[in-house]
Amino acid sequence: MSDYIIFLLAMAALIKGADFIIKESEKIALHFGISEFVIGATLIALGTSLPEMAASIAASWHGKSDLAVSNVIGSVTINITVVLGLVFLIAKHIHPRRDIFGKDSAWSLFPVLIFLLVAYDGTISVGEGVVFLLIMGAYLLFLSQEPTLVAGEVEEELAREAFKWPVTILFLIVGFLMVVYGADYTVQSASNIARSLGVSEWIIGLFLVAFGTSLPELVVSIVAAINKKADMSIGNIIGSNVANFSVVLGSAAIVNPLKVDLQTYGFDILTALFASLMLIFISANKLYNKSAGIVLLATFAIFALNHLP
Repeated sequence: MSDYIIFLLAMAALIKGADFIIKESEKIALHFGISEFVIGATLIALGTSLPEMAASIAASWHGKSDLAVSNVIGSVTINITVVLGLVFLIAKHIHPRRDIFGKDSAWSLFPVLIFLLVAYDGTISVGEGVVFLLIMGAYLLFLSQEPTLVAGEVEEELAREAFKWPVTILFLIVGFLMVVYGADYTVQSASNIARSLGVSEWIIGLFLVAFGTSLPELVVSIVAAINKKADMSIGNIIGSNVANFSVVLGSAAIVNPLKVDLQTYGFDILTALFASLMLIFISANKLYNKSAGIVLLATFAIFALNHLP
């Protein structure tokens, strides 16, 4: 029974932490005149990618390259197919103010192509890890070129609140801690519950860990979408995917060169590539609707069924 209680409390921490992050990020956007998309693609994306980073760096440190790489591939796939798919299904109206296709969608594809290029020889070296980190730097530099806040992005009530850095930083830290630790305890308790119900360890390890490290992105994006912050929601997903391939994979490679078996991970890598192409297609045609959400979730279903014993 304690695992069920921990699970509920951890999920509550995730949701409340997401609220803190979104509200304080809006305050920063208002204070500096930065758009919600940029905030979502930078501050929130890097924060919600902490679980993936911790898992992959730890795996690399212990010489478990397969875990470090599969964590990134799986998280990217889940972010686009599951997180974005659920956002499209739950949000009533999604009309991003930003031209996501023209300015940002390619950034979800570019890191995947770089990964395929550097992993072709079966190894991601320390130097190639540095290249991945430079990709994130380039993306942040790209986003910094357009810091203009779009009229109507921030609620009037929030605009009237006095901006205080100490308070904002405190709530951001608290929010990120609640999201990260909430995700961790959610995974642990869910794993215990699954074992008690007789679910195999293989299924638990493959899917719960993958979903667990993507829980922050899932919760933050859905809460943002419900609050009619579509730009922040989609920005978080794109930024998280860039962060996964650049900061997460790059940091893991710097800690320890990563071995990559493209034959073993061929289907998974192709799925991540296909999901990235789908994101570009959706943004190009502005298909931010429930039908697109269903197609994305169906893609994940095919991906998951392929891994069933």
